Amino acid sequence: MLRSAVIVFPGSNRDRDMVAALTKITGTAPAVVWHQDTDLPDVDLVVLPGGFSYGDYLRSGAIAARSPVMTAVREKAAQGVKVLGVCNGFQILTEAGLLPGALMRNAGLKFVCREVKLKVANAGTAFTGAYMQGQILRCPVAHHDGNYFADAETLARIEGEGQVAFRYAEGTNPNGSLNDIAGIVNAAGNVLGMMPHPENLIEALHGGTDGRGIFESLAA
Repeated sequence: MLRSAVIVFPGSNRDRDMVAALTKITGTAPAVVWHQDTDLPDVDLVVLPGGFSYGDYLRSGAIAARSPVMTAVREKAAQGVKVLGVCNGFQILTEAGLLPGALMRNAGLKFVCREVKLKVANAGTAFTGAYMQGQILRCPVAHHDGNYFADAETLARIEGEGQVAFRYAEGTNPNGSLNDIAGIVNAAGNVLGMMPHPENLIEALHGGTDGRGIFESLAA
């Protein structure tokens, strides 16, 4: 049984989608944790969902990264607990120093909301084991600041060490991310940040189930 917790920040708007996805796939409802809490329950997975925490003031995710709960998230990550950040959650993880690089304004300077194709760049992570290496997935995106950037040294390191988990495939890069990067893991492999929303493509009513693999990988 996968025990999970979903962190809610002021401005989160995909937290209920994430709770629904985790409940449906794992059969157990996650704990919902407010950003001002300083403790996390004993869980296997902590999720930072999408949205616009603090209205994206200053920088996307910058204020949320300094919320009281993030001390506990860092501690859990250091202990090897899995941490998943989706969209705004990815931005928060980079701002908190749990993942390298930064998410900048989309290259087209516009909010993008559409379906893209993802390529599984590393099927050997705890988050991608249900997929095949190189598999192409469908997945929706909805963001204004998803343009992944890292300096040349950092980019070479994450590429060389297999930390890129997902890339935008077949010319569907919606934001200008370097090397078409859509999702990365940390060096230890237990923290994943990704801009697309797998929780919104997990059942037939969504129009497909390509997003289920991430949650099924974790549950396994």
